[in-house]
Amino acid sequence: MQTKFTIDFSKEEHYDLFVSAGTEGFLRKLAPWDGTFATKGWVLDDNKLQPELHKSTATWRGEEDIKEYDYGRDGSFKSLRIKDHDKPMEKRDPDDELTQGTIDIMTSTLAMLQNIDDGNECAGTSEIFDGKRRFELIFNHEGYNDLTPSRYNAYEGPSTKCTVEVKPVAGNWHKKPRGWLSIQEQGRERGTMPTVWVGKIGEDGLAIPVKALVKTAYGALFMHLVQYENGEGIQIAQKRD
Repeated sequence: MQTKFTIDFSKEEHYDLFVSAGTEGFLRKLAPWDGTFATKGWVLDDNKLQPELHKSTATWRGEEDIKEYDYGRDGSFKSLRIKDHDKPMEKRDPDDELTQGTIDIMTSTLAMLQNIDDGNECAGTSEIFDGKRRFELIFNHEGYNDLTPSRYNAYEGPSTKCTVEVKPVAGNWHKKPRGWLSIQEQGRERGTMPTVWVGKIGEDGLAIPVKALVKTAYGALFMHLVQYENGEGIQIAQKRD
């Protein structure tokens, strides 16, 4: 899998996030998936992050689904629009118990990164609505590790180790875990929850994910930072064979 993550604070009191991802190689033959995720929001008092708009686009075996979420500056949830691959965009009216007080998953992740950037541990819980369900996204601090560069990983230096957990709260959850929840539980059974290592490149660099591990029934999936650009320079790992 290849993922590109962009963080933009160039607009005063605002932030923009963009992630593009897709499976590659052998995994793509089994699971041909691509996705883009974009969030724009406000930076409020005390550096609190509040999303204004979140849009997710996912393509599975050629079928594209789009979801757009609108939020108020006061933290309220405003609206949800969904486009299934063969249908026009339509507005949905989910129950308040699923939506009010929630944020998007990218804002939650950025808040965790900022927490580490401020010298704190990786810890925090956010309420997320994904279009059908409400869940807690929980970051747990697991200590610190010094990472060394390799032909896979561009990062060298201290890192914060953090596990990620999704905890169902409300909505249409299946009795048997599916999707990400299934992958998470496979890792739990094997003694390792989905894990991300966060590090800083340069004194003024943001804290960013530099390595990730997900254990499943089919094996372990590692993701490594291979390129980092901050507008002043680029750091690239050695080319893989």
